[in-house]
Amino acid sequence: MLRIFCMFAFAILVAVPSVAEARSSKKKVSGSNLVSASYYWHGQKTASGERFNPHGLTAAHRSLPFGTKLRVVNPRNGRAVTVRITDRGPFIKGRSLDLSLGAAKVLGITGQGVARVAMYRTGGGASAEN
Repeated sequence: MLRIFCMFAFAILVAVPSVAEARSSKKKVSGSNLVSASYYWHGQKTASGERFNPHGLTAAHRSLPFGTKLRVVNPRNGRAVTVRITDRGPFIKGRSLDLSLGAAKVLGITGQGVARVAMYRTGGGASAEN
């Protein structure tokens, strides 16, 4: 009986920090950083001149400089990925970010097609907006 109690107590101690961490990561996503993102999987050359790799962790943005790194978070499931801006777009009203298929898979948005995500510039700590 004591053994079962110890195993149960250990399981709770392990689970509580991970639940608290998941909740705190969702709190960090503020409304001002939420943007609409889609993904794409075709193309040969990007606007930066690089060859497009659909399985890479890249993205397209209308105005951020090429090479900018963004941390993109899916607030629905807490998944995150760091992408590099290599292309221009999206050119559909209301969307701010086009992710490569590889980045969309990491975030778990391939079934949706378009999703609200949070994006942050990495390194400087400043948030990136539209």
